[in-house]
Amino acid sequence: MAITGDIRMNILAIDPGPTHSAWVLYDPVARAVLNHGKDRNDDVRRALYEDDTPLVIEGVASYGRPVGMETFNTCIWIGRFIEAIPDPGSAKLIYRRDVKRHLCGTENKVNDAVIRQRLIDLWGGKAAAIGRKASPGPLYGLHADEWQALALAVTCAEIVPNGTRLD
Repeated sequence: MAITGDIRMNILAIDPGPTHSAWVLYDPVARAVLNHGKDRNDDVRRALYEDDTPLVIEGVASYGRPVGMETFNTCIWIGRFIEAIPDPGSAKLIYRRDVKRHLCGTENKVNDAVIRQRLIDLWGGKAAAIGRKASPGPLYGLHADEWQALALAVTCAEIVPNGTRLD
């Protein structure tokens, strides 16, 4: 797994999970996905030790509903990812509701499919954004949770002022 890039401009966004996490390396100036993947958490953490790219992670929030061990294990991994970067204080946590509000203007009835479609629309529709194997678009090849990581990166790029923390 290689998540390296120009550390002055790029954002590494992670959609954490209990065993695997999706990630996107995003250049907000060029509005380009430079790299993406979904890897074992240990592999993601190891790659973070070697990289200086600004990090944003989807935070876990309680909405008063019962949660299982997967949620708690995801929380542990969020902490491990933050500890792995050279400057843990620079990590940004953005919560899913903030991504929904930013991209869709509301939290109500916004699910993964709606967020994916909103991203495709931002890149000019399906033909322009995804394209085809013979002529891939800038979002070609993104799968499942990688879309959520991209949504996180786009939200971070658009709402977090340069150099400040979002807490």
